[in-house]
Amino acid sequence: MRPLPHPRTGEGAAVLGLLTLIVLETTVLATASARDRPLVSGALIGAATAAFIVVAAIRHSHRKAARQARRRLPETVGESWFTTRTLDGFPMETVRPHLLGEDAPSLNHLYTAWIFATHGQDAKWIERHLDLPADVTRLLVEAARRRH
Repeated sequence: MRPLPHPRTGEGAAVLGLLTLIVLETTVLATASARDRPLVSGALIGAATAAFIVVAAIRHSHRKAARQARRRLPETVGESWFTTRTLDGFPMETVRPHLLGEDAPSLNHLYTAWIFATHGQDAKWIERHLDLPADVTRLLVEAARRRH
């Protein structure tokens, strides 16, 4: 079972901002005279709608940029990554127990992770891009560092 991701502080700040906006709108409506309330309500609804659209657009652009960054492989992938010695030093005996579980990663994924590890990718990057357990990626990265 994978651990749950940590909450993002940006989302907490957005919720806090929304609650603050609601309190301010309620205060403004309560202090406005009865004949001005429809005008004030319309202005507040328009401002809230505009703020929502801006926040949604920013969030969408950030998510799109993050997805594109995750899809990209390192720019330096080339034939030098795939030689007859590519899998030299692969820690099969250390990794073997991880291949026996119910949700065991495939050996091909582990070989791919090994190649990335031997070319300098860190455990977090490999874990995220290949959807491998953290303990297995750490084993591979540590073995790759010892190899060099």
